[in-house]
Amino acid sequence: MAHSLSYPMTKLWKRWLRASLIVTLLVAFVFGTLVSPSNAALPAGNAITDGKALLRYSLPIDNPTVRELQTSLEDIAAQLRANRRWGAIAADLKKATKIVKERSAKLLATVPENRQPQAKTLIDQIQAGIETLQPAVEAKEKNQIWEDRAKLLTLVGQLEELMAVGFPFEVPAEYSNLPQLKGRATVEIATNKGDLTVVLDGYSAPVTAGNFVDLVQRGFYNGLEFTRSEDSYVLQIGDPPGKEEGFIDPDTGKYRAVPLEVLAENDKTPTYGITLEDAGRYRDGVVLPFSAYGTLAMARPESEPNGASSQFFFFLFEPELTPAGRNLLDGRYSVFGYLTEGKEVLEQLKAGDVIKSAKVVAGLENLVEPKVASSK
Repeated sequence: MAHSLSYPMTKLWKRWLRASLIVTLLVAFVFGTLVSPSNAALPAGNAITDGKALLRYSLPIDNPTVRELQTSLEDIAAQLRANRRWGAIAADLKKATKIVKERSAKLLATVPENRQPQAKTLIDQIQAGIETLQPAVEAKEKNQIWEDRAKLLTLVGQLEELMAVGFPFEVPAEYSNLPQLKGRATVEIATNKGDLTVVLDGYSAPVTAGNFVDLVQRGFYNGLEFTRSEDSYVLQIGDPPGKEEGFIDPDTGKYRAVPLEVLAENDKTPTYGITLEDAGRYRDGVVLPFSAYGTLAMARPESEPNGASSQFFFFLFEPELTPAGRNLLDGRYSVFGYLTEGKEVLEQLKAGDVIKSAKVVAGLENLVEPKVASSK
């Protein structure tokens, strides 16, 4: 049986939220699960709302130059939204050009030697892409600028991924009985309404992402229905047929329980088994926030932080009702990735729609199998 979800969101309530800009999102998350209201002060949010950008920033790398390149290209979008500030856009492009032409050695400084040829090729492609973008900026062709900028940021993201070497921390030994994703993986999900692509971030949530990849590999989600949909809130799936509400490991015959796993900003390792709120960290930001449409997170019973298993949800970000940096979900649920393709499909999906199949198309080599048999 699927867990339910409800919260007070009448038209009057929505109007009040929009008028006051004071959001306390009184959620009752019943995934077996209720999220209680909180009176804790919420962080001010001028947060990133693009899943691909969040994935770029969450990479465990230390190269200020590539971050400068990334932010200069990302800022073009902000200027386009702000009444097309063409002078600022030209300045952003000039900065990006200078970085790739004059500071390429610094871009390459943190790339391992065996990856340097690929990195140099990407830098050349970025430079060529900037040169292609220049005429569109001069002609003020907004649509072309959006398209070319997105391609450039994809290349920058690939360059940044080459800088990520090894795994940044040790997962606690108590979770060695669970699959772990030591890096990134990409999953394509075919639904009856179309296809979705999600990128899973094992660098920030290795146990949660590893569990998901393992279930995808087992074909667990194939044929399952979405069980709950709430406009501007969540779309949930993962409740198997029968009385069980999660994955039963065939090797043990027991429910596979996955711990709450949240990596806070400036922390070297995730916090396990306790919400940031219960840990007294009310104002701490998280590396993978609920601030992008299509955020992927695990459902769990309210009273059991370590009770997640197979049920997960897409967060349907709506800036006025669940504003980035001002919602009550950050630090309470394990986020493990973001939708990168198929937003128009996700917008159509409702309860009763079906995942036809899910497949890992990249990053499967990063999956580390359990060292011991699974147990609850």
